[in-house]
Amino acid sequence: QVQLEESGGGSVQAGASLKLSCTAPGRTGINYPMGWFRQAPGKERNLVAAIGLSERQTYYADSVKGRFIISRDNVKNTVSLQMNSLKPDDTALYYCAASSTYSYTYFTSPSQYTYWGQGTQVTVSS
Repeated sequence: QVQLEESGGGSVQAGASLKLSCTAPGRTGINYPMGWFRQAPGKERNLVAAIGLSERQTYYADSVKGRFIISRDNVKNTVSLQMNSLKPDDTALYYCAASSTYSYTYFTSPSQYTYWGQGTQVTVSS
């Protein structure tokens, strides 16, 4: 079953940009903290960016600060991740996650998220 749906992945050259989107089918709206995780082959799943109910409450991993931007649209029930200046190290399967705990602040632990998407592949070549 699909809890969340990601889209926007693809194969690009280093320096290019991509925008990932996440929707929550069957839900009235995304009224919980959301996050983007990524996992490369043979590696652990790591948090890339997170956002609370407030657009001002955001978190970015050091490796993507200044390059990625997370945003949300509660009317459209969508969360996006704008990725700029992509590099080969960004190559991974990207997952969208949603918490079931109401909070204006963001969450950083995978255990704090209840719903997950199936992932969208991002491949960056040099």
